[in-house]
Amino acid sequence: MASTLLSKSLLVNRFAHSFSASSGKPQIFASFFNKKLFHSQVNSASVAHNPTRRLCSFMASSVAGARAQFSTKSLSMDDPVVSPDWLHSNLKQPDLKVLDASWYMPDEQRNPIQEYQVAHIPGALFFDIDGVSDRTSKLPHMLPSEEAFAAVVSALGIQNEDGVVVYDGKGLFSAARVWWMFRVFGHDRIWVLDGGLPKWRTLGYDVESSASGDAILKATAASEAIERIYQGQAVGPITFQTKFQPHLVWDIEKVQENITGRTHQHVDARSKARFDGAVPEPRKGIRSGHVPGSKCIPFAQMLDSSQSLLPADQLKKRFEQEGISLENPVVTSCGTGVTACILALGLHRLGKHDVPVYDGSWTEWGAHSDTPVDTAS
Repeated sequence: MASTLLSKSLLVNRFAHSFSASSGKPQIFASFFNKKLFHSQVNSASVAHNPTRRLCSFMASSVAGARAQFSTKSLSMDDPVVSPDWLHSNLKQPDLKVLDASWYMPDEQRNPIQEYQVAHIPGALFFDIDGVSDRTSKLPHMLPSEEAFAAVVSALGIQNEDGVVVYDGKGLFSAARVWWMFRVFGHDRIWVLDGGLPKWRTLGYDVESSASGDAILKATAASEAIERIYQGQAVGPITFQTKFQPHLVWDIEKVQENITGRTHQHVDARSKARFDGAVPEPRKGIRSGHVPGSKCIPFAQMLDSSQSLLPADQLKKRFEQEGISLENPVVTSCGTGVTACILALGLHRLGKHDVPVYDGSWTEWGAHSDTPVDTAS
């Protein structure tokens, strides 16, 4: 018993150290298994012992259980989302992996890893958008190298044959970024949970309030793997093979070329006020406004009141109202490359599966003194 506890203690220390060693990156995992912190959160045990929630869970489980069971291999890749009912029915499929990719804007003052500790979908692993990023860039959560992504995903126990469902704590927000990341690296068997964790809980489905030993091991291995890659060191066996899809990611040069070439319709997912330059950007040192020739469709217009993706006919109207032709190519951007992926998700539902995202987005564009900027005035 003592040796087991000691082993776990050492593992947690390595887990925390691996992220704190990263220069200039958030030490988001440092308190992952800080029990004092964990017990200071709301009493998550009430989730399991709430009679009303148990009744809702039983009823929802009965409905879902009556449905046919499907492997992820039979799931269409044309629609980028799955329902909570589907996930609940298929949660124990051996070829299905679930990721909690919650991430929040700095001014929201929400800590995704603390929220993961309190409640997550059973068996889900935490995917750190800030951690799984390009360590050579000063921009936030830029796409990592192929080698780094392969190392992280392999450490998480995900293989190319697996289907992956990703969700977040807002409904449908940062999960779309991870959906896009997997697709950039050639893995199309990836779906977003429609409505995310809030909808899952509204339907009465169970959540876990502690991380398993397996989750600890995999998260530790993943954080160590990306550190080693960017330090030029060898990593463990790579079981996930990437195939980079360059047409799905744009850099600043591509956006500059598009201003004159106009090969793609540029759609910005930020709020209209930010797009117009009527309000300051949330990050210091970033000019206000938008890329010349771009149009604004705030990402929230892709979602209904339950934060689920709108039906295809309503999505089509949103784009057409802003003069976006679905017959022509589209590129999306936002503030830091997160909500642009929600636009790409909506366009995927409409049959446009080759929509690139400008990874650096406005944080990169607005920080350059020599890039052109338009405003509403």
